[in-house]
Amino acid sequence: MGAQEMAEEIIGRFTVLSARRDAVLADCRQVVRRSANSIRASHRGELAEAETELGAARDLASGLATLATDHPEIYWAGYVQDAMKEVAEATIVLGILRDGAIPDPASVGVEDAAWLNGLAEAGSELRRDVLDLLRSDDIEGAVGLLELMDEIYAVLVTIDFPDAITGGLRRTTDAFRAVIERTRGDVTLTLNQRRLEAAITAFEGRLGT
Repeated sequence: MGAQEMAEEIIGRFTVLSARRDAVLADCRQVVRRSANSIRASHRGELAEAETELGAARDLASGLATLATDHPEIYWAGYVQDAMKEVAEATIVLGILRDGAIPDPASVGVEDAAWLNGLAEAGSELRRDVLDLLRSDDIEGAVGLLELMDEIYAVLVTIDFPDAITGGLRRTTDAFRAVIERTRGDVTLTLNQRRLEAAITAFEGRLGT
């Protein structure tokens, strides 16, 4: 077989692979969109909608998982793992806000690195719920979620492997730490304000007597 014939065969294989890649990219975009929709619904307390959106995302993700065997060059290119991370994040956020449970990688159906990064980003997402609880004067609930954020971070910092293995977990964990510190500041400020208000009320009460 001459060079031209061999090149034509390669072009044919590349054409098939390129078409598959384009289809996968479209599916990945849908996975990310559906996962984001699920997270937003979870924050709003619309758990049925969150489950519906997450179910659609996970159905697409399960199809992408077959690429690990069929087309590993696509599966490990980066964008598929990003989509899997979004599924993990949405699943973990829903699990925490629904019943306080963190689903494991096997039940989520993603690789370990995608699950760990999803866990870190899910932890960051809890900031929104802490602030909502503070605004509704549910201090106990806000403190409880902040403590969970701390627990998640304490686990993540023990994962000490190269980024090539963890999918850049160190960077994601560092960003999560910054979110925790901002959230802790918000909770502390609110607690101090409540204490001050209580002290003023008690003082005014004594003056009244």
